[in-house]
Amino acid sequence: MSKTYNWAILGCGKIARKFSNDLKLLPNARLYAAAARDYDKAAGFAAELGFDRAYGSYEEMVADPAVDVVYVATPHSHHHEHVLLCLNHGRAVLNEKAFALTRQEAAEMAETARRNGVFLMEAFWTRFQPSYKKVLEILGTGELGALKVVRSDFAFNAPKDPSNRLYNVELGGGSLLDIGIYPVYAALSTLGKPEKIKALASFAASGSEESIAMVFQYPGGELASLFSSFAAYSQVTTEFGCEKGTIRMARRWMAPTSVTVWHPDNREEQYSFEQSGNGYQFEAAHVMECLDAGKTESDLLPLSFSLDLMETLDRIRKEAGIIFPGRDNN
Repeated sequence: MSKTYNWAILGCGKIARKFSNDLKLLPNARLYAAAARDYDKAAGFAAELGFDRAYGSYEEMVADPAVDVVYVATPHSHHHEHVLLCLNHGRAVLNEKAFALTRQEAAEMAETARRNGVFLMEAFWTRFQPSYKKVLEILGTGELGALKVVRSDFAFNAPKDPSNRLYNVELGGGSLLDIGIYPVYAALSTLGKPEKIKALASFAASGSEESIAMVFQYPGGELASLFSSFAAYSQVTTEFGCEKGTIRMARRWMAPTSVTVWHPDNREEQYSFEQSGNGYQFEAAHVMECLDAGKTESDLLPLSFSLDLMETLDRIRKEAGIIFPGRDNN
C-alpha cells in the first residue's frame, strides 16, 4: 500500500492552485504546506485550498523535515534556483515546465538530483494524460505505418502587459517556453530529436518573442510543423500523419481530450476520456508511484528527456534570435 505523502507548493500562483485542487483527488496525497515570498499570500492560499501550513519563505518550507515532495510552480526564470534549493535539502521535486531557461541550467539540476539521490521530474502533465498515452500506444503498434509528419499548434491572444510574466523577458517570457513547448514536446516525444531546425519569430515591444513558427527535419525525411503565439488564436490541435492513417487530438490536446483515428478506407475511430479534475492528478500520482518504488527519476519522463527538450528549445532560440538577458544563450 502506498504511503501518504506530504506535498508542499513552492509558488502560490494560478497553476499551483489548479494542481493543488487535483491533489485532493488522490487518497495518498496530503496538502501539507504552501510557501510564497509574502506570508499573507501563502496563508491565504493555504487557507483557501486546505493546506496545513503556510510559510513566508521558500527556505523555511524546504527545511521542514515533514515535507516529502515539493511542486515548484514559480516562473521559468526561477526554476533552477528553486529546484536546487529543494534538492539540496533532500526534498523530492516535481518541477513545472519549462524545466529551466537553458539546457545548462537543466543539466546542473539533473546532476544535483543524481548526486544527492533525490527524485526530480519535470511536470509535463501531457505525458500522463490517458489521451496522449493512447496516441503513443497506437503509434507504437505500427498499425498506421511509420509516423511521417507532426503538425501541432498552441496560440491565444494574451493581454500586451510588459510586466506580466508572459511578456517579461527577464522571467523567460515569450510564447516558446510557455506554450510553444507543447508542440515541441509533441514532435520530440514521437519523432525524437530533429536533425535540422528552422524557426522564425516575431517580437513584442517588451523584447520577448510573441509568435514563433518552427519546422523540424529528420534523417528519414520526417517533418514537424509547429507554431505558438500570444498574438492570435489557433485551434490548439495536434495531428500525427502516418503512412496508413492520421491521428488527431482535439482542441486543448495537451490536456484530457478526445482522439480520432482516420484509416485509408475512411474508417474513423473515436476515443473519449472522461475524468474528474483538470488532469494534473496523473503526474502527481506517478511521482508518488516512483517514490513508493524508491526511484530517483521517472521511467516515463526521465531527466534525459527533459535535457533533450531543453537542448531543442535552446536550438530554436538560437535559430530565431531569442535571448534571455544575463543567461547562457550559447
